[in-house]
Amino acid sequence: MSRIDELIRELCPNGTPFESIGAVVYRGSTIRWGDVAGEEFQYIDLTSVDRVTHAITETQTISSKDAPSRAQQIVREGDVIFGTTRPMLKRYTAIPAEYDGQIASTGYCVLRPQQERILTNFLFHLLGTAEFYAFVEANQRGASYPGIPDGVVKEFRIPVPPLEVQREIVRVLDLFTTLEAELEAELEARRRQYAHYRDSLLTFPEGGIRWATMGEVGEFIRGRRFTKADVVCAGIPSIHYGEIYTIYGVAACEAVTHVRQDLAAQLRCAKTGDVVIAAVGETVEDVGRAVAWLGEEDVAVHDDCFAYRHLMNPKYVSYYLQTETFHSQKSKYVARAKVKRLSAADLAKITIPIPPLEEQARIVAILDKFDALVNDLSIGLPAELAARRKQYEYYRDRLLTFEEAVA
Repeated sequence: MSRIDELIRELCPNGTPFESIGAVVYRGSTIRWGDVAGEEFQYIDLTSVDRVTHAITETQTISSKDAPSRAQQIVREGDVIFGTTRPMLKRYTAIPAEYDGQIASTGYCVLRPQQERILTNFLFHLLGTAEFYAFVEANQRGASYPGIPDGVVKEFRIPVPPLEVQREIVRVLDLFTTLEAELEAELEARRRQYAHYRDSLLTFPEGGIRWATMGEVGEFIRGRRFTKADVVCAGIPSIHYGEIYTIYGVAACEAVTHVRQDLAAQLRCAKTGDVVIAAVGETVEDVGRAVAWLGEEDVAVHDDCFAYRHLMNPKYVSYYLQTETFHSQKSKYVARAKVKRLSAADLAKITIPIPPLEEQARIVAILDKFDALVNDLSIGLPAELAARRKQYEYYRDRLLTFEEAVA
């Protein structure tokens, strides 16, 4: 960091110039599908960018015959793309060489840095800062499916120090992200092993135990609507559908958010032992994610969730709803519109194995140990990875904070 300080003192003695993002990026381009008939492209949808690693994971091969309506933006190596639909999920990435000339969804704001003014990875790191997301949160529009216009994203003002300063900051921050990527790869390998073992443990021989539809052995209670404006620091514990697949794990004893106390009469709540299921999501995988509620008090449930009330071990149910067996059944019923949805009537048709309660408890005890190894932030690889992320975030926000030059 002393090298960075020296460069700033030498090259920015009177402060650092700030510019809007729009002033330091080129205008992007869109594809004309009629001009590329017969050619194939990789399509970067909103779900193609991992929210944690900020890497492009799975893409879809498309052509003019089957391109989705949102497949419009041409991306180039060195572009930085930022998901403007539900932006607080932080889907952003830098385009690597392998995706040069491919197609991105219109759900992204495509930022093409003027490399003589701002480096790709410098802009990439800026899009992760707390200051940027405070701006995004203040300017996003819509309640259930919020978004932020590209033009507003480009209004955000960023520091534009000399390239020598940018390169040194990028060098330091990239070291952190490289280490994170190595740890994440190792942890992902363990998660795959865990998922295989979990599915094996929850696969039962035909005829060995009773199977029933979820509707036969429980009931689905739809939550009631509350909005972002209803969230308070202290009040009624609440679970929003988006929290289920971004924050919660298999089970929870405490809620991460609360809503206003005066809403009590109009809310619907999950009770201890209920399993709260997300009925809406960006992807088929997100819909049907669940968390077993083990808290001592009732928790308010958003209207895009169901509280599943039953007489089984709640964590057993939550674990089962992670399996490939459940996912393959669920996939038949998910409505594949822009927002993926799953109804209570369709959830009720899905079958679940029902071993004796003692066997359910035994399975839960085993899976709890494996789950802790790959998800518990207080031990092992998850703890090390969490520590590295915090360290990166600390240095990123510190290194990217500049004193603005006075005009």
